[in-house]
Amino acid sequence: MKIVDLFSGCGGMSLGFQNAGFEVVAAYDNWDKAIDIYQKNFDHPIFKCDLANLDDFSEIQDHKPDMIIGGPPCQDFSSAGKRDESLGRSDLTIKYANIIKEVKPNYFVMENVDRVEKSNAYNLSLQIFKDAGYGLTSTILDASFCGVPQKRKRFFLIGELGGVDNVIEPYLTARMSTKRMTVRDYLGDSLGIEHYYRHPRNYNRRGIFSIDEPAPTVRGVNRPLPEGYPGHSADSAPISKNIRPLTTIERSYIQTFPKGFIFDLPKTHLEQMIGNAVPVKLAEYVATSVKNYIENKEIEHGHAQIDLFNFELVKA
Repeated sequence: MKIVDLFSGCGGMSLGFQNAGFEVVAAYDNWDKAIDIYQKNFDHPIFKCDLANLDDFSEIQDHKPDMIIGGPPCQDFSSAGKRDESLGRSDLTIKYANIIKEVKPNYFVMENVDRVEKSNAYNLSLQIFKDAGYGLTSTILDASFCGVPQKRKRFFLIGELGGVDNVIEPYLTARMSTKRMTVRDYLGDSLGIEHYYRHPRNYNRRGIFSIDEPAPTVRGVNRPLPEGYPGHSADSAPISKNIRPLTTIERSYIQTFPKGFIFDLPKTHLEQMIGNAVPVKLAEYVATSVKNYIENKEIEHGHAQIDLFNFELVKA
């Protein structure tokens, strides 16, 4: 199945779907730095495009995608943002819905923060999808139960043209782990540390974590342990000179980018890029779930055809 990735960033969703056996034929983004990294890691083209102002969808249609995937930027209703839909970025969710409506792929997968369901933009998009004839399955997944060593809740909306609502949900839960994945589960002892610092939004929250637990959500900022950090009762270890933050590349591993993935831009750009990305293994988990649904549907449809043939044969 051919896939086009919209709002692709540096390619977390693309790589996850590619690893699950889908063919990604094109990607679109508007951030030069992310496009640069994407081009260094994928063979198919990525196009610089401000999708917010795109009115002619024929170029996307020309790729003849069977599926469109993507995560419209979500800062307007992210817990890390101002949660102000009037800022305009939430309109990209509606734009994504309109692209789906016009291009009409057989399937789409939209990723966003878990709070998106409470937004006006999402509710408007939902109506666009329904009017276009899509059966919809929505879910919130915690990445730590889906092969990612990180507590990161993300919302996914999966659409099937002419499909039935919620039909894909069992495929999303069938392979889910009963145990959260820890950093040590995923990386072993390769980091060379037992504890690390992750700067909290305020000092009412802990800042020191163990590799024997899932990492907290990787954000777009990464700071060293400040002299003024007071410590927290929930910290996994006391403050010491041995406690350091994860490096930029280590944070990409927590996002489950493979070690061969090329990140060769200044640190500031990479921190934001990595923090914004969909964890590769989470995207792969969703992609495999959708793939299993499609394959099972094809098998059932094949049996139905055979049964119908036998019935007609007997009747004749």
